[in-house]
Amino acid sequence: MADQNSFDVVSQVNMQEVKNAIDQTIKEVRQRFDFKGSKTDPTLKEKEKELVVVSDDEYKLKAVLEILKGKFVKRGVSLKALTYGKIEEALGGTVRQVMTIQSGIPDEKAKAIAKEIRDAKLKVQPQIQGDQVRVK
Repeated sequence: MADQNSFDVVSQVNMQEVKNAIDQTIKEVRQRFDFKGSKTDPTLKEKEKELVVVSDDEYKLKAVLEILKGKFVKRGVSLKALTYGKIEEALGGTVRQVMTIQSGIPDEKAKAIAKEIRDAKLKVQPQIQGDQVRVK
């Protein structure tokens, strides 16, 4: 058995659950009467970890986002992992909003976490390892 115990502070999003929530949102949007004939389309860019929602107008865009948030909550995906961009005009008279899915801890936040642990005067040592913080 090891003499020392350690744990990691990590922020990760289950991308499979994100995909499932988006698929459920697409199904619901296609079935709803108020979206009949609209150009509403949520898409996931998995490599860039971005979610792009395109819709006819701002009201429909916000309605899609509410549906999407509900699906995320049901699937256990934290809404705090989403960073919302501003609503932009897109081609064909539509509007678009890009949301970034945050995965991992940014360097500034990791440094702040490590500093808080050191300032607590505990008998542990924090180490920043990429996008996570290990506490030994």
